[in-house]
Amino acid sequence: MGETLDSLLIESRDRLKAAGIEPAGLDARHLISGLLDLALATLVTRGREPVSDEDAARIRAAVERRARHEPVYRILGEREFFGLKLKLSQETLEPRPDTEVLVDCLIPHVRRIAASKGSCRIIDLGTGTGAICLALLEAVLDARGLGTDISEDALATALENARRNGLAERFGILRSKWFEAVNGRFDIVVSNPPYIRSNVISQLEPEVRYHDPVAALDGGEDGLDAYRAIASQAGRHLEANGVIGLEIGFDQRQAVTALFEAQGFRLLSAAKDLGGNDRVLLFQQDIERSNNR
Repeated sequence: MGETLDSLLIESRDRLKAAGIEPAGLDARHLISGLLDLALATLVTRGREPVSDEDAARIRAAVERRARHEPVYRILGEREFFGLKLKLSQETLEPRPDTEVLVDCLIPHVRRIAASKGSCRIIDLGTGTGAICLALLEAVLDARGLGTDISEDALATALENARRNGLAERFGILRSKWFEAVNGRFDIVVSNPPYIRSNVISQLEPEVRYHDPVAALDGGEDGLDAYRAIASQAGRHLEANGVIGLEIGFDQRQAVTALFEAQGFRLLSAAKDLGGNDRVLLFQQDIERSNNR
């Protein structure tokens, strides 16, 4: 009898475990199911089914890449985010489940604005794969989005992801460093900017250090460079009653809040990620302070 799903799963798990990869079993299942386009449950119910020599070779090659700490979804070339299948590329950050918290926090505001105005304009600064903006467009049919990035590769990837998910008619792209090339005002300004301190990059786990683009990680000496840039310009690009939504590092709530308060914004709400760490901040313009100036 040749290779089966069961035998390849066991072999793959043992290889990853020997390489120090954890959780070895889960990563093996995701690799095999992704490469063969099978649901995870199928690996159990059809475990005795044979696998072709060609597919077995593809699986072994992928497992070797994972054993060298290449992330599972980089190997597969795509990742699911908020129900969307998103293509990854060299210059895009792999969207993480924690970022879905930011989408969850913004959806009620996008719906509120769309209901009151008939539409909602979103700008996603440093869009990468387009994950955040596209998830919001998928959730609210009356929303339209613009994704900005300094990387042409990222912009092309975001546009391809919009097409893949049937959202291209409501999504546009613009090459810009934060607001530098942006004109007009938006109801929602959202960003998951680089927020890791420069001197910490070399200490990150290999999956991140060697495979995520440094430009999407490095937030400068104190990790706050991008927030300064966004805070300083957001006021001239945010509609009245609009909302700014940001992902932050686990220890940056006070510092980022102070930056935005200094520019005339007030903290609207905050949320923690799946691990219980501060991860999302929402801001609005502080009308009271503006009127008193």
